[in-house]
Formats: sequence, structure tokens, C-alpha cells
Amino acid sequence: MLISVTVNGQERTADVEPRTLLCYLVRDELSLTGTHVGCDTTSCGACTVLLDGVPVKSCTVLAVQVDGQELMTVEGLEQAGDLHPLQKGFWESHGLQCGFCTPGMLMTTYALLERNPDPTEDEIRRAISGNLCRCTGYQNIVKAVQYAAPLVREKREAAREVAR
Repeated sequence: MLISVTVNGQERTADVEPRTLLCYLVRDELSLTGTHVGCDTTSCGACTVLLDGVPVKSCTVLAVQVDGQELMTVEGLEQAGDLHPLQKGFWESHGLQCGFCTPGMLMTTYALLERNPDPTEDEIRRAISGNLCRCTGYQNIVKAVQYAAPLVREKREAAREVAR
């Protein structure tokens, strides 16, 4: 089945079997291997991507379901060679150790900051509650999001100023 999806701002087409999971479309067909497959059961969140701006666990979404929609993967965070503030936050706050959960955490927290640019610690913890990390104990992930939040707000304000 031929599908068309906008991935990280670029129109892409793929011929997929109707049973193909979104995570395998992203990794195998589109060669975007930042999205990790950990459990195939929605338990870990390593495969989280944004579908029309909403975090979804791509191991339980069929590729055919995204036909005509917009998809953002972790590769879409970096823009023009610059790390996204969340990526900088994970780096500066030591929000990763093995890195396996990091793509899913980044996409989940990106969506959080898009809808809530000034989240509390509890709101951050609630947002990432569907993503498992076996290494960090989550404290530094929370710190990374807290680090990034004001940078995201500043970036938005600068974009608004340019638009005026």
C-alpha cells in the first residue's frame, strides 16, 4: 500500500504492507534510526514520535494509519545544525546515560513544552510517566527539561519579535 507522510517537514512516500508498524516504517523504510524499538508493547516509550504534534508510541501504530499526516522524529529536533534546547538540556544536565530511552523522552518532553512552556516538576514527571528509563532515576531528565524550558520560551519570543 502506497502511503504519503510528511516527516520532519519533508514529504515522503513508502510502499508498506498493511501490517507494518510505524516504528519499522521510520527505521527501516525511512532510515531514521533515532527512534528506538524497545518492547513492541507500548511499555517503554523508546519509540515515541509526534503524530500531528501528539506523542504516540510508534510500536502500536500501523504505518498505513499515518497516511496524509505529519510525523516528527527525534531527527527533526535539530535545525540547521543547532541542537534543540531539549537536546542541550539533556547534554548539560546529564539527562542520559545509556541513551536508549532518550529519543522517546525528547519527543515526549518536546510535546510537553509545546503545550506548556513553563511546566512544574510534577507536570514534567507526569508527562514522562509513560517512558521508562533504566539508568538515570529520572532526576536528571527532569533537570534537563527545566534547563530547556526557558530557552524554548526565549526562542519563541524571538520568533514572535521577528514576525512583528
